[in-house]
Amino acid sequence: MSFLFKELDYRETPIGSLSLRRRRILSLDQDVYEILLGEEHLMSSLFTASEIALADLGLAAVGADKADKSSLDVVVGGLGLGYTAEAALKQDAVGRLTVVELLDPVVDWHLEGLLPMGTALSDDRRCHFLRADFFARAALEEGFDDEDPGKRHDAILIDIDHTPDWRLNEGSSDFYTEAGLTALSGKLKPGGVMGLWSDALEDEGFTALLGSVFSEAWAEPVTFHNPLQDKPFTQTVYLARR
Repeated sequence: MSFLFKELDYRETPIGSLSLRRRRILSLDQDVYEILLGEEHLMSSLFTASEIALADLGLAAVGADKADKSSLDVVVGGLGLGYTAEAALKQDAVGRLTVVELLDPVVDWHLEGLLPMGTALSDDRRCHFLRADFFARAALEEGFDDEDPGKRHDAILIDIDHTPDWRLNEGSSDFYTEAGLTALSGKLKPGGVMGLWSDALEDEGFTALLGSVFSEAWAEPVTFHNPLQDKPFTQTVYLARR
């Protein structure tokens, strides 16, 4: 059995103190990894269904099941514990995955193997880490590939803020506007798909905003069992097609 609690790393970042910890939940007989920004929980290895669904639903909407092997170019905004990126890399159709992460410690944890999946992401030659502000890059014409400025992608999958109106900091506020989403749509190939994770039920107003920018927009509920509360919990994946 592991220690009941261990802080694996703690560092200051541009948006606050960031910590990675592992704790033992005795009632579940399970170790859980958590990322916290100050006192705010960002991610837990206990709840990963919707992070995985973000990749699965987004790539299904692109048509990954019908695409040629290694043909798709995908961007993931926000690395976290890595479950969205890992799910994307399980798709043979994904030939290149760029993971954009603002916080250096998060990338370092994956490179150093401190997380449950070890170095699986960095060991995959298709996966590339871009240490940058996703929202700033989304607003620039150069986009997410320093070697190919202006490159367009088949899918852009985002898991950073809690919801469109519950953000980690106000630096992302311009993204959730018609202008911000229009700039992002320009980073997608025709027919390309944007996916956005949200820790809440659908906000119909945001779905409508997506629909005003993209040719098609919809929301997919993702319901899973919360073992700590012994009841179902529902989050949302927003999808929009250029």
